[in-house]
Amino acid sequence: MKVLVTGGAGYIGSTTAKALERAGHVPVVLDSLRSGPRAFVRGRAFYEGDVADRALLRRIVAEHPDLGAVIHMAARIVVPESIAEPAAYYRANVSASLELFDELAALGLNRVVFSSSASVYAPTATFEVDEQSPLAPTSPYARSKRMMEEVLADLAAASGLRAVVLRYFNPIGADPELESGVYLPAPTHVMGRLVMAARGELDAFTITGTDLPTRDGTGVRDFVHVWDLAEAHVRAVERFDDVVTDEQPSVVINLGTGAGVTVRELVSTFESVHGSRVPVREAAPRPGDAIGAFANVDRATDLLGWKAQLGLADGIDAALRWAARRHEVLGR
Repeated sequence: MKVLVTGGAGYIGSTTAKALERAGHVPVVLDSLRSGPRAFVRGRAFYEGDVADRALLRRIVAEHPDLGAVIHMAARIVVPESIAEPAAYYRANVSASLELFDELAALGLNRVVFSSSASVYAPTATFEVDEQSPLAPTSPYARSKRMMEEVLADLAAASGLRAVVLRYFNPIGADPELESGVYLPAPTHVMGRLVMAARGELDAFTITGTDLPTRDGTGVRDFVHVWDLAEAHVRAVERFDDVVTDEQPSVVINLGTGAGVTVRELVSTFESVHGSRVPVREAAPRPGDAIGAFANVDRATDLLGWKAQLGLADGIDAALRWAARRHEVLGR
């Protein structure tokens, strides 16, 4: 199958494109390159532009009439930035996505796999969440994802559009051949900051929030290897017509490992894999930070036949090896 991947020059998008290729599919990438590097689309059919550009979408479909599905990953994703610049996030993640979905429906390209986020969930007593758990997004980023879930459900009810909504937990690691990974030199997510501290690029890793109602006072996360995430997208594309039906035209699926790890536990495992201590400091939670959750993944197993195969140590090892190679791949 030929699959349009928006945001395919990004961290998860480029890895997903490789997973599609390995499974015998052909990715067609649409990306603005606002943040994702051009190096991540080399050797693939690539269109540079915005997902809201309807003329460009019509051109892509005209040039690839055999497109069978769309994986929509293009988005702005930094929580603190979304709090400082909410209009930019609603414009990119909501307005542009609405234009995309409306045009896809007009073009008859009705199979949509949408990248959502576990940040939409409310805290629970056990920290485990399934797809029916209460929702309480705490940042413009998280709210933009929830809005588009609702938009997709409404569009699917009113048109031929069908949607598989994948709620990601916390991606870590890199492409198996280290051809792509986290591309920003100063990432804001927890694993990226830990790698920087381990490499001496930060004076310390900061744990934000140490008196939370968890087993050690720090946030709970479900760290899922990016290669496992990529393979879940392949399953979603391949099983789309079995997962989504006329009776249930929009389906939400969690993607995680099914295990919760606190930030302190992450640091301990990281130091074990890295082989040395990492300087750590403590601070108050940042605006928009969530206490966290881990995924109940029964639905992913039942509907997609998918379960994470790689563990936390695998993701840490890949992140460290990618960081050592990033400059070679990107030249920056």
